Amino acid sequence: MKFNHQRLFTPLALIILISSCAQLPTLFKSSDASKVTIEEVEIVKQALTEEKPLEVCLLENTSVDPESYTDLWSRVASQLNMTIPTNRRFDAQRAWYARHPNYLKRVSNRASPYLYFIVTEIEKRQLPMELALLPIVESAFDPFAYSHGRAAGMWQFVPRTGKSYGLKQNWWYDGRRDVYLSTLAALDYLTYLNKRFKGDWLHALAAYNSGEGNVRKAIRKNKKKGKPTDFWSLKLPKETKAYVPKLLALADLLNHAVKQQSANDIQSKLMQADQIQSNETESNWSFIANEPYFQRVETGGQIDLSLIADLSEQKMSDFYQINPAFNRWATPPSGPHYVLLPINKVERFKNNLKTIPSNERIEFKRYKIKSGDSLSRIASRNSTSVELLRSTNNIKGNRIREGKTLLLPIASKSRSKYTKSNQQRLLAKHQTKRKGHKLTIKVKSGDSFWTLSRRYKVNLRNLAKWNNMAPRDPLKIGQTLVLWITDPNKYANLTATSSKMSANQKTKKIHYKVRNGDSFARIASKFNTSINKIKKWNRLLSRNKYLQPGQSVTLFVDVTRQY
Repeated sequence: MKFNHQRLFTPLALIILISSCAQLPTLFKSSDASKVTIEEVEIVKQALTEEKPLEVCLLENTSVDPESYTDLWSRVASQLNMTIPTNRRFDAQRAWYARHPNYLKRVSNRASPYLYFIVTEIEKRQLPMELALLPIVESAFDPFAYSHGRAAGMWQFVPRTGKSYGLKQNWWYDGRRDVYLSTLAALDYLTYLNKRFKGDWLHALAAYNSGEGNVRKAIRKNKKKGKPTDFWSLKLPKETKAYVPKLLALADLLNHAVKQQSANDIQSKLMQADQIQSNETESNWSFIANEPYFQRVETGGQIDLSLIADLSEQKMSDFYQINPAFNRWATPPSGPHYVLLPINKVERFKNNLKTIPSNERIEFKRYKIKSGDSLSRIASRNSTSVELLRSTNNIKGNRIREGKTLLLPIASKSRSKYTKSNQQRLLAKHQTKRKGHKLTIKVKSGDSFWTLSRRYKVNLRNLAKWNNMAPRDPLKIGQTLVLWITDPNKYANLTATSSKMSANQKTKKIHYKVRNGDSFARIASKFNTSINKIKKWNRLLSRNKYLQPGQSVTLFVDVTRQY
């Protein structure tokens, strides 16, 4: 087939035409080219076939209603205003993203349920729209992300900063993973940092990543040396030096992608008019509808998560996608008492919830207290909290009596159904296949990630990562950990002692004489036992806060564990 080259336009040719025209009325908006009609295309074609070309301009309408866009990425791109730099650090990050288009597709797909809410909150506060891309840099829009520095959630709050911005963190719930509250907290924090750095957004972003103190220190150093104090001139941690360029690279790539898509849409209309097949390329930024995905709905109190899923007629996996903050099988007894639901599920949930009495939103079972039981032990064995046991049974303090009955709040379904609870996420992590041989161990008194990494010759960060933790997270005696090692025979004797502890135990009773500087913790560490056990064996001594030199402490020591 022969083509008429005068009538076959590429996006580049069209852009040249657009840029050469004078001020004329807008025919259609380049920012929303998906709405271009065949009639509008014919006007452009007519302009090029007349002897005296009619000048046609595609002007950007800067007062476009954000809600008028069909694609949310176009809405974001239309409000990107930060200056794009020309330097190696920026170029390196842009090149990496450009070389990994599948990564951008995955991330933009993951952003789909959250992006509309983030964008509208940014618009309300009149903040830079580039901030909507920050979760890509922070967590790749993964609300379950957990870093080696103990940062959690889509916006990667560390525990202390999260608490200072009202994000509760307890056994039941981690507000740092709360899509709704963590977004508000992140924008509050970024606004605060921007004010602290006198409106310099690059300084504010650097501080969000490495801490306000680090950025201030770097600025002071440069001032003292008479050097510039802009972000690019500061001596900052390696991660922070790449952090801001990553965000700007994403903004630049998105801006270019949306412009290219607009040109492709126009070209497609021209091709369609001439019945020519377009060879346009697919965007790396997956389409996201410019409309709200979820709504915040009050629950009126604690409620089983599987019941919420049933009442809203959705899968547990879909529920967890926008409600990743819940650690257990129910919402927290002390709140927050709300969940996020897809817009099309809200009315169904509200209507169904009305039919469930408040005392039936959590299931209970009766438990007879046995000798040696404590509230913490009962709570641990039954996947609940001491706080909830107390409130359910009107208990003050920790004292309980053998033979009495407790009401235990329980999950209505098996633990495996709560697929994103802490327990199930850890189980999934432990079952992930990795390079080497899998080794399961139990944490003993005195163990830490550092001592275990040295003992088994594994990387400290990897060890924490294999167990869904951070290197600085504390370990509990009896906790199960998974390691991946290259030579299982090398640790055969060591692991046999750990895995067959009960079968091979050789326990001896000893009387230890307290020395200067000794404490319950120090003695427990020395003899690979626990403080609670020592206090149980020495009830009279346990009444005192401190041990005195010369006192005798009774210990039951497993001689196979003294190394």
